[in-house]
Amino acid sequence: MKNSSEPPALEHVVCAVCSADDYDVVYPAQYDREKDADLADKFRASGDELLIDQLVRCRRCSFQYVNPRLPSEAILSGYTEGDDPMYVSQLEARERTFAASLEEIEKAAGQKGRLLDIGTAAGAFVAAARDRGWQAEGCEPNKWLAGWGADHYGITIRQGSLFDQPYEPRSFDVITLWDVIEHTPDPAAVLDHCRVLLKPGGVLVVNYPDIGSWIARVLGRRWLFLTSVHLYYFDRRTIRMLLEKTGYSVATVRPHIQRLELDYILFRGATLSRALSAAGRAMVKPFGLGRAQVPYWLGQTFVLARRASMVLLAGATSW
Repeated sequence: MKNSSEPPALEHVVCAVCSADDYDVVYPAQYDREKDADLADKFRASGDELLIDQLVRCRRCSFQYVNPRLPSEAILSGYTEGDDPMYVSQLEARERTFAASLEEIEKAAGQKGRLLDIGTAAGAFVAAARDRGWQAEGCEPNKWLAGWGADHYGITIRQGSLFDQPYEPRSFDVITLWDVIEHTPDPAAVLDHCRVLLKPGGVLVVNYPDIGSWIARVLGRRWLFLTSVHLYYFDRRTIRMLLEKTGYSVATVRPHIQRLELDYILFRGATLSRALSAAGRAMVKPFGLGRAQVPYWLGQTFVLARRASMVLLAGATSW
């Protein structure tokens, strides 16, 4: 299936859910529309470049993903570098979102214990969990965000990817991946490693933008979560398939309502229409509503799963 005319800098990948190498093209590449040539800008946490890469759908399991894409090393390197003050400008709203989710997580976990937030960015969720009595820490590849969050909140954030960290097996009661799984070059490897780190029966929380949601289907290629920072596009069926494949039992799947400041939401809306974005910001400014924290939903989906006590991987039994 690999096209010999692909630029040499790109790599061909197979389906992350079923490993098939057989796909249909959903959206062809539009490299002429590239906005962020610098990888530190393209892959920052607040990156908003609409998808310019080719999106494909696996013929075997219907999972959608970017193929071909930049090599994993280039993606991680780009994300690791650079600052992101735009992301941290919304931390207060993110804290409110996380605080609302913690009550549900605590009911599932049964008691407060050790919690790990992977790809924690500036640590808003770790801080919210700590404030509710959890022994919480995070890891974050981006150097600037990790340092900013540790200093701002006084929390433990280990800089680097999950695989760089010395975490002990079966040492966490809860592991969370907020808006992370769609960014990772190998989501199955991440989920499998999380299973190793979780105690038996431990809770895993994954939040992701659902390409099968009605709003994603209506907006098509103009869906705001179809961006260059995302490599994989799950729906409810494919996220369940991957979680079960990597040793989890799915307990809850529901829409995830997040909060951001109104002016920020309108600003990000310029990706769809600069004119409407500018008009909306101008309308709310006289009333001082720009800093108002408002709930929004564009397909974000919350999944709570449990680590199975035993899972069969490639014909071998793993505990």
